[in-house]
Amino acid sequence: MKLRTSGLVPIPLKDRLSARQSDIWSQSLELEKGRYLSVLAPSGTGKTTLIQSLYGIRRDYEGAIFWGDQNLRTVTEEELAHLRSTQISIIFQDMRLFPDCTAWENLEIKRSLTNTVSPEQVSEWMLQLGIADKKNAPAAQMSYGEQQRLSIIRALLQPFSFLLMDEPFSHLDKRNTRIASGLILSVVQQHNAALLLADLDENDFFPYHQTLQL
Repeated sequence: MKLRTSGLVPIPLKDRLSARQSDIWSQSLELEKGRYLSVLAPSGTGKTTLIQSLYGIRRDYEGAIFWGDQNLRTVTEEELAHLRSTQISIIFQDMRLFPDCTAWENLEIKRSLTNTVSPEQVSEWMLQLGIADKKNAPAAQMSYGEQQRLSIIRALLQPFSFLLMDEPFSHLDKRNTRIASGLILSVVQQHNAALLLADLDENDFFPYHQTLQL
């Protein structure tokens, strides 16, 4: 499967973006499995809008987004749910955890949907990212950095061919960013998946094949 966009422009940002050059907005984009793409997006240029549009949360755009031969604007809710559960995973900037559920419950809700990762592996990843001691803590009582590491693990608990990431390390220090990015890369490689990371600044979190300016 391949991700393709054509003439994509977010309608709420159309006037603001018309005066600047972009490698993505109004252009054509292709991303295949096994490729790593970095998208540099200064504030106000639609970084989160791009990620949410690709994931099918937002549809207030001109142009088209295709996952394989499926036009994201015309897929049914059932088809979109299938894409999200089998082909596309995401790390949200705002994390979107269940605040009253424990860290383990947040992960188990996702893991149990596909049962492709064992509970033992989940525990190992929590230990690796330094949040094993937060297993029974409500997500709302965890720090932003701990919540971000939790959301990273959650995104890896399903089969996927594409991983979308919106500032996934914004609350992490360099050490924890290195550990978390290493885990992500390892799982992405296991799936031979593509990754698309949108961030504010240039980075070397992953061995990107291409860097584009939003």
